[in-house]
Amino acid sequence: MRLNAQSDYALRLLMQLAVNPNALVTISEVAQRFRVSRNHLMKIAQALGHHGFIETVRGRSGGLRLSAPPQDISVGAVVRKMEGDFALVECLPGGNGQCIISSACQLTGILNEALDAFLSVLDSYTLADLTGANARLAKILSLRAA
Repeated sequence: MRLNAQSDYALRLLMQLAVNPNALVTISEVAQRFRVSRNHLMKIAQALGHHGFIETVRGRSGGLRLSAPPQDISVGAVVRKMEGDFALVECLPGGNGQCIISSACQLTGILNEALDAFLSVLDSYTLADLTGANARLAKILSLRAA
């Protein structure tokens, strides 16, 4: 299984915000830091705002910030919102449902169990777990390090 780029960039953006809790971080700063498209990052920030993970402050000195403390933002919740679907095979929800053995296949249950385990592990971690005691990450993502 592989997360899409949107989930990857969303988690990076959230880590950037968590490391800089007392600052408004701009899309341009994050795009430059991670060497990603500013336009793509704007779409991701819009989605994160829509789902309630970040707040945006408009204006000349505006930017982005987390809408909740890092310990209240589950990695699993972010991934669930940012992924289009989790159809590992066509018979799972989100797939095209064209498999002729779906009604008798036991693989569907096994793959659902594996997906549930994957998401359960992500649910057990928060943004604080990713950033809290990570001095190396803080040094890399601190706005002062720019």
